[in-house]
Amino acid sequence: MNDAPDRALLLSLVSTKMPFGKYKDRLLCDVPEHYLLWFRQKGFPKGKLGMQLEILYEIKLNGLEYLLEPLKQ
Repeated sequence: MNDAPDRALLLSLVSTKMPFGKYKDRLLCDVPEHYLLWFRQKGFPKGKLGMQLEILYEIKLNGLEYLLEPLKQ
């Protein structure tokens, strides 16, 4: 089993914009951790966006933002 992060998924976190809410049009990777925590408490959206936000929450929670830095352009 490969535990390496999925490059396509990580790329989507640095290229997809938040489609709604207080941080609309901000790249997902730039959404602050407190907003992700709010989603964690209230429930992540369904579908791909929810999965992306949940993974981003885990990345930020565990101090792994450095994985995204080389992918930002």
